[in-house]
Amino acid sequence: MRMRKLGKTDIDVSLICLGTMTWGEQNTEQEAFEQLDYAVDAGINFIDTAEMYPVPPKLETQGRTEEYLGNWLARRGRRDDLVIASKVAGPGNGLSYLRGGPRLTREHIREACDSSLQRLQTDYIDLYQVHWPDRSANFFGKLGYEQNPKESMTPIEETLGALDELVKEGKIRHVGLSNETPWGVMEYLRLSRENNWPRVVSIQNPYSLLNRSFEAGLAEFAHREETGLLAYSPLAFGMLTGKYMGGKWPEKARLTLYERFVRYTGDHAADATRAYVELAYQQGLSPAQMALAWVNSREFVTSNIIGATSMEQLKENIGSTEITLSADIVSAIEAIHSEFTYPCP
Repeated sequence: MRMRKLGKTDIDVSLICLGTMTWGEQNTEQEAFEQLDYAVDAGINFIDTAEMYPVPPKLETQGRTEEYLGNWLARRGRRDDLVIASKVAGPGNGLSYLRGGPRLTREHIREACDSSLQRLQTDYIDLYQVHWPDRSANFFGKLGYEQNPKESMTPIEETLGALDELVKEGKIRHVGLSNETPWGVMEYLRLSRENNWPRVVSIQNPYSLLNRSFEAGLAEFAHREETGLLAYSPLAFGMLTGKYMGGKWPEKARLTLYERFVRYTGDHAADATRAYVELAYQQGLSPAQMALAWVNSREFVTSNIIGATSMEQLKENIGSTEITLSADIVSAIEAIHSEFTYPCP
């Protein structure tokens, strides 16, 4: 398993990060343990979770994913061998049941962190990420920015100041962002520099063959400021595996089970998906592994967050690290991208 530095830290993380958001909804605790055992044996040392998981978020399941991971850590005794990442939820996603509606204030961040530590059964979190901005911004499915004159925004200064306290107390080691924009990254870096507060080490945003919006403004930040991308949804909710092509809706698949996931199901996205899947088959590759291998090859990517509901999927996804795409395949991918530049935000 290839390793890459996490920002400007001394931490090496695996190129593949094990995502966990299905645990407690589509996956049982036993299945989560099986995934963890296999992934760690395969050389993965980076595990990503969040206080709001599993997804879709619900009151009755909130925090269950962290609990599963915490139970595994307690039973296996492997805490010091792994880099554990979690997230504090910002407003949005209908999480009114979480602290009366989560905000990125000092009070909310401290409460969220303490609760995550308890569920994870650990004294510290290696990477604590701000799950999405506490302001109006063009994130998570929005390409265009629209000003909201009535917005209620928690100042980034308050958010980063609270995270600084947690670092000094030893509860978290490093700070990351998720679903963030270039302006937001700039503000976090500015405030870090001016106040000697923790420096952002990563940006966890969507990135795949169907969604390359990260390249427009954030890839340069990731490169020049060493705030590498933790790419989530690299298979676009499974679309890039080709399993939904031709109007198929496989039983127990995420898009079959949950109507809320419509981000990658439009006609334009379906046409782009078909082109990528056909290219993979022409080259004798698994569509999933080609899509993941392409993400793995991007220099501004620190780690590629893969998720799976079956061991077969997990093994195939991890196997993408053994594939090197030829220059001809990359050129063909770019040609498809030129035709379908933004099939979905």
